[in-house]
Order: sequence, then structure tokens, then C-alpha cells
Amino acid sequence: MCYTQNRFNALLSACVMSLIATAGWSQSLTWLGVLPNGYDSYAYDVSADGAVVVGESQNAARQFRALHWTASVGMQDLGTLGGNWSWAYGVSADGAVVVGWAENAAGQARAVRWTASGGMQDLGTLGGSESWARGVSADGAVVVGWAENAARQWRAFRWTASGGMQDLGTLPRGDWSAALGVSPDGAVVVGWALNAAGQARAVRWTASGGMQDLGTLPGYNRSYAYDVSANGAVVVGWADNAAEQGRAFRWENGVMQALGTLGGDVSRAYGVSADGAVVVGWSYNAARQWRAFRWTASGGMEDLNTTYANLLTPGSYLGLATAISPDGRYIVGGGYNAATRRFEAFLLDTGFPRRGDVDRNGCVDDADLLAVLSVFGERGYRNEDLNWDGTVDDADLLEVLFNFGSGC
Repeated sequence: MCYTQNRFNALLSACVMSLIATAGWSQSLTWLGVLPNGYDSYAYDVSADGAVVVGESQNAARQFRALHWTASVGMQDLGTLGGNWSWAYGVSADGAVVVGWAENAAGQARAVRWTASGGMQDLGTLGGSESWARGVSADGAVVVGWAENAARQWRAFRWTASGGMQDLGTLPRGDWSAALGVSPDGAVVVGWALNAAGQARAVRWTASGGMQDLGTLPGYNRSYAYDVSANGAVVVGWADNAAEQGRAFRWENGVMQALGTLGGDVSRAYGVSADGAVVVGWSYNAARQWRAFRWTASGGMEDLNTTYANLLTPGSYLGLATAISPDGRYIVGGGYNAATRRFEAFLLDTGFPRRGDVDRNGCVDDADLLAVLSVFGERGYRNEDLNWDGTVDDADLLEVLFNFGSGC
């Protein structure tokens, strides 16, 4: 790595005055509301910096509509393809690309990719009449989901502008599959596929290895994968049995680990941080109330309603967590807002890690600066890539410098 002293000095001078006003520790819970005269809302994904949230909300006619939320604009209805319904399930790291599905004028569901400049783009099908998009790469270039083929079977797909919609196949002698998540670089796709016995199995797909059956937990006959870490090595989801007593799991190096519950008989994992260390989802508690959870190896499964009780008003609760930002700081989902007496999307800012805190020790210091400098110019999604644009560059260095000394 080569980085000139002059360039470093220029960057340091540009932000030195801001160091006296470094960001402090902050935690906040934001209820995102609903569409005008609407009824409820759910959040399904969040941008890397927590500034953009996507999901769905019922409008005044009780039609579900894809939503795009920012603090400055509020909740925006992204429209449809001529029909009445739409949902937004994934967003790029910078918040510019949204994916999901929308109803066309013929009442068919179609996978869509939305941008502010281009609007809602129909991504087509695999020969059938319908398709659904569920995940998007960090740069917005790769979209995954499932689509009907000519035989009206669901097949997992991976879409790019140059290659169109690619059928990812199924497990041997299986006939249905669906993609639910994709790694930031778009190389690893996860979801589920039917095996020869007609049982759903969590799968992990790569171009070189094809579709890999991740198995299931002991005593469970079905499994589903929902999200994957930045390097593609950690997969999360849930396993299910005939009684639908699902258990959230974390898979790594061929081992599927059950994450437990909050005292009830069901848990499901939906999201994982980029380093694979933090998992979010929902679980029944002992009273069989569904509650949002966060899991770590050191802390196990914690109820977000307990951890962040100080942010909740009496009667309000966080019901499910559906996604987490790459650094693990921002969590989104849905819960009950007692103030408005309705179920609403939420954005939880846990305050950790602090902005610029590469090593996640609570202090933005020389170690974080050196961590960025040591891999400066390298490509790939990693903790040093603080804005998750795929390259460790000036923007990441400035993030450390602007927040230098915070928490120390």
C-alpha cells in the first residue's frame, strides 16, 4: 500500500476543524408511520448508513404499496406497474436502488428494480407469467428472487442488466426453488429449493459450485436461508418441522447452529451483519408474543424490547426485525406503536459501532485509521469499507478522520 504524506495531510486539514465536534454515542427509535390515511407498514431493508428504509404500507384503499423512507422526505409510495399492489424488499448500500415486486395491469406479480431517475422497471420472468425480487447487491447491479418458468414452477433467479434473468436451477431431482438473499458483491445467492423428497432445503448458490444443500437442524425436515454475510461464508434463516415450530439458524463451514428462542417455540432469522457476527429476526417469548431479537455469539439471543426498553413508550413493542445494516448498527422491522395504535415500520439506531469505528471497540482512534490505510485502494466489501461501496478509499478515510476521538 502506498499513500503519500501530502495526500494524507490534505485530507487531515480538510476535516481537522470538525474533530472538536465528533459524534457522540446515540441510540434512537424512529417509527416510520404509514402512507397518507393508510393503515400499517413494515420495513424490510435499510441502506448502509441507515438513511434509507424500504418496505410496504397499506394505503387508504388498503392496497399494499412499496415504500421508500428518508428522514427528510418521509414515506414515499413507489407506485406499481399499472396494477394495485407493490412491495419493496431490498435496497442497495447507498439507498439508490430498490427491488421487490409489483402488480401489472393484468394483475400479474412482476419482479421490479426501482431508481429515482428510471422509476419502476419490470425484470421479466423465466417463461411464465409472474416473478418476485427479494434481494439486491450492494451496488444495485445484481437482483435475486424467483420467477415462474414455462412449466409454471418457481425457480430462483439472478438478474443483471447485461445478462438478464438467469435460472439458478434446483437441487437434484427437485423442481422448485427461490432466492431470498445475495452477498454484497452479488456472487453468493441464498434461498431454498425442493429436494428429491419434495422437502424445502436452505441452499447456497455460486457460479462455480452451483446450488448447495445446507441441510437442516436435527429433528426438522425443512429449512430456508434468508441472508448471507459479505464473504458468503455465513448464512442465516430457519428450520421448520411439521408442527411449524421453527428455529432460527446460523450456518458456517458446513455446520448449522440453532440460535434458540426467547422462551417460546418458534424463532426465525432474517438478517445478518456483513461480518456474520450479528443476526436479527423474531421469536415467540414465553407468553407466545412475537418479539424482535438480536443474536451474537457472546450474548446469545436478546429481546430488543428489553435491551432498548428506554426507547419504547408504554404499550409499544418491536415485533420483528427483518434486516440489519452491514456494520450491525441499524435494525429495521415492524412493531406496534402505542401512540398511533397501529403496526408500523421502525428504524432502530443502536448507536454501535460508532461511525468510523473499524475495529468495533467503541473508540475511533489510530487503530481505525491504520486499519483503513493498511488496505487503502483495495476492492471488496469489508469492515474497512465504511460506506460499503466496494472500495477502501478517501471516503472511508474521511469517515474515520471526521469522527476521530469519538468514544475515547
